[in-house]
Amino acid sequence: MTIKYYLFAIVLSISSLTALRAQHHHEGLHHWEIPSKDPDRIILTFSGDPATSRAVTWRTDTTVVNAKVQIAKATVNAKFVAAAQTLEAKSEVFDLGLYKGNNSLRVHYHSAEFNDLEPDQLYVYRVGDGEAHWSEWIQFRTAKSNYAPTQFVYFGDAQNEVLDHWSRVIRRAYQTAPDASFVIHAGDLINSSHRDSEWAEWYKAGGFIHSQWTAIPVVGNHEFYPLAKGGPRQLSIQWRPQFSLPVIEELPAELHETVYTVDYQDIRIIVLNSNDQLEAQTTYIEKQLASSTAKWNIITCHHSVFSPAKGRDFQFARENWKPLFEKYNVDLVLNGHDHTYARGHVPVRSADTSDSDGLGTVYVTSVSGPKQYQLDKEQIKAYAADGYQPDNSAEQTQFYQVITIEDNTLTYIAYTVLGDEYDRAVITKDFDSGAKTLQD
Repeated sequence: MTIKYYLFAIVLSISSLTALRAQHHHEGLHHWEIPSKDPDRIILTFSGDPATSRAVTWRTDTTVVNAKVQIAKATVNAKFVAAAQTLEAKSEVFDLGLYKGNNSLRVHYHSAEFNDLEPDQLYVYRVGDGEAHWSEWIQFRTAKSNYAPTQFVYFGDAQNEVLDHWSRVIRRAYQTAPDASFVIHAGDLINSSHRDSEWAEWYKAGGFIHSQWTAIPVVGNHEFYPLAKGGPRQLSIQWRPQFSLPVIEELPAELHETVYTVDYQDIRIIVLNSNDQLEAQTTYIEKQLASSTAKWNIITCHHSVFSPAKGRDFQFARENWKPLFEKYNVDLVLNGHDHTYARGHVPVRSADTSDSDGLGTVYVTSVSGPKQYQLDKEQIKAYAADGYQPDNSAEQTQFYQVITIEDNTLTYIAYTVLGDEYDRAVITKDFDSGAKTLQD
C-alpha cells in the first residue's frame, strides 16, 4: 500500500465515521426535521412598536455561524433586491439532547429585529447565511401608526397530531383571512413541550404562514414538562430560542417571554401565563389596564376563565382577574385548554340594551386541534352566580376564529375547519363612555 493510498484510506474512514455519526443523530427523523444550511422554522413575532418593527427567528444546522437577514420595501417586480438592507443576526447553539426524548443533535437558532420601519408599508425579507443558502423572499405589512381597521386570527389548542389534523385548520384560516395582521395561538401549541418532533410538525403544518403572519404565542400547560423523570416542570426548551418575544423586566425571570403586551393600532393585547406566578401577573394586569388608552383591550391566556369542560375550573382567575376585567372594561378574553367551544359574556345583558352596564366582557374558549372533550352544561349554568351568560357552545368540532375591528365595532366569527361560519358576535362600543352592546 502506497503512502498516498494509505492517507486516502484514513481520510475515507474518518469521513465514513463522521457520516455514520451524523446518521445516528438523524436516525428516525423525517427529512423536514433535519437541520441544514437552509433556513427552516421561520417565524415573525412582535418586538417594539408594530408600526415600525418586527422580529424574526429561524433555525439551521451548526455550520451557519454568521447568519444574515435582508429587508426592503416591496415593489411590483424584483428590483427591490438592489435596495435591500443586510443585517447581522444573533445566533445561539441549542442542544436538542437536553431532553432525552430527542435525538442528540445540536442546531443553531438565529434571530434579528427589523427596526425603524415605515408604518403601513409592505416589506419583503429573507433570512440565510449571507451566501448561497437563503430563504425565499417573504412579505409582511407594518401596522398603521393610528387607529385603523384590523383583522386577526385566533386558535385554541392545536396540541395533538398537529401535522395530520391541525394543518388543514391553519391553512383554511389563511384562506379565510389571508391579510390578517397577526395570529394568537392560545397555548398548547403541541402536546409534549420539549419533544422536537412535535415542534417540527407545528412548523410544517403552518409552512410559510408562520413566516408571513406575525405570531402572538401563549404558553399552555403542555408547554411545561420535566426534563427528566421526577424533576420539576420546565418551560419548553425550544420556547425562548424559537420565539423572539418581549421581556417585561419588572416580572420574575420565569415569566419572561411568556407574559407581555402588544399595542396594535389602538388595540392592547395582554398575554398571560396562566400556569405559574399568578399573583405577580395580577399586579401586571392592573398596571397594563390602568395605563391603557387603547380603544379595545383584549386578554389572552391558556386556561379558560369560565371553563366549559368537565373537571376544569380556573377559580383563581374568576376571583382575582375577572374583577379587574370588569373594573377596566376589558372587551374580549380568548382562552383554550378545555378542548370544547363556548362563548359567553358578563354581566348579563339587561332588557334595555341602551343601559351603559349592558355588556361587560365577552369570554371565548376554543379548540383548533383534534383532541375534543365534553361540555359540562351544569357547570356552565352555575357560572350565573358570577354574572356569566352563555351565548353559544359546541363540542367535537375543530374551530378557528377571525376577529375584525373597524370604527366602533368588533366582529367575532368562529368558523369550523370546513370553513363554515358557526358563531358570530358583534360588539359595538361608545368610545367616550365605554358603553357596549352585543349582537349575536
